[in-house]
Amino acid sequence: MSMSTPKANLEEWVPRTRIGKMVKEGKITSIDEIFAMNVPILEPEIVDYLLPDLKHEIIDVGIVQKQTDAGELSRFRVVVIVGNENGYVGIGKGKAKQLRFAIEKAIINAKLNIAPVRRGCGSWECMCGTPHSVPFTVSGKSGSVRITLYPAPKGTGLVAGDVAKVVLRMAGIKDVWSKTLGETRTTYNFARATYNALVNTYRFVTPVDWAR
Repeated sequence: MSMSTPKANLEEWVPRTRIGKMVKEGKITSIDEIFAMNVPILEPEIVDYLLPDLKHEIIDVGIVQKQTDAGELSRFRVVVIVGNENGYVGIGKGKAKQLRFAIEKAIINAKLNIAPVRRGCGSWECMCGTPHSVPFTVSGKSGSVRITLYPAPKGTGLVAGDVAKVVLRMAGIKDVWSKTLGETRTTYNFARATYNALVNTYRFVTPVDWAR
């Protein structure tokens, strides 16, 4: 179930980076402007400012143990997907002694990894022209997991594993076929591979970009 992502107190936010200052001063009003400048987002408040409708979903919670001089130290490890279900998605991990702090860290990390997703209708069976699927076949890899996403006609739904479905839905993809290879039971790698595939939708120039 998707939940609204907790927002920082933006009134009290004091930006530490040049991009953050430009956002708070109103000189940058769209997150697309930041991606066009090809600069990293280093403050989660920037995303809160420019994508107020962001949601998050926890896809994995585990416990990691570390041997120290004082004995075993246990911490929660959380994997979170954030997105606005309309062309933006991010993935993040967080570790902490308390679950609440681990979730907060994961959400911040996911915001800093937010990326635009190019959507379209690349299926020859549909060609409706609306952004409901991926515009062309695209692949992503993480660890041993490799996933390939194929354009699908309207009404197909998300033909993918449960973890991939969350990433796709958060990005605003409604119809897609997929093929996976590797150890998909590793939740983070499966989600990361899907995220990387979606990021790769902007690695190619399409006819839509020719006029720009």
